[in-house]
Amino acid sequence: MINRVCIFLSCVFFLGGCGINNEPMPQIVSTTVYEPRVIPPRVIAPKQNSRATYGNISRSWYPPSQLEKGWRAIVVHHTATDFGNATIIDKWHRERNHWEGVGYDFVIGNGTDSTDGQVEVTFRWRKQITGAHCRAEPNNWANKDGIGICLVGNFNRTAPSSRQVQSLVKLIRFLQKRYGIPNNRIYGHKTTPGARVTECPGRNLSITRLRSMLN
Repeated sequence: MINRVCIFLSCVFFLGGCGINNEPMPQIVSTTVYEPRVIPPRVIAPKQNSRATYGNISRSWYPPSQLEKGWRAIVVHHTATDFGNATIIDKWHRERNHWEGVGYDFVIGNGTDSTDGQVEVTFRWRKQITGAHCRAEPNNWANKDGIGICLVGNFNRTAPSSRQVQSLVKLIRFLQKRYGIPNNRIYGHKTTPGARVTECPGRNLSITRLRSMLN
């Protein structure tokens, strides 16, 4: 119990889902490769509420139809901590960042405080509101139009579990089909056009490999 408290206290100084200890001072990445014009206008995708469409999908993954937005990208994160779940991250973000709550739309557990590979749906997804996971210019587009998915773990030190990866792939495939999001709009935090400098989601979570798994 004492060790767990020590771990918690050491983590809260870089919480926010993307630890920044030993990282360079945040800078705006050049946006020369980002052309907002290539992102199509926001259009609400046709509703497909049948589970059979995507297989055995949790009903919680479907947002309320009267609130649903036309999402345009997906941004993948890690917590940069060894433990956590949606409730714990929500507490961190409220107390340390003074946010409304957890900044992500989905959290995928690693077996510490939720089941390994468990997909937790946060209030931001249920309310279809702007995230607080990846501010990117111009116009904070990644928080407004990008779906934030966070995996529990520090992937600079370890790799995500096989169950986490399986859940991540399943969730992204569901979101891609529902919103027409292509592979080239699936980003890691650090590769999101216009985002600040960060190591998130860590060296051991390859977005290139993730994209290849989605083909």
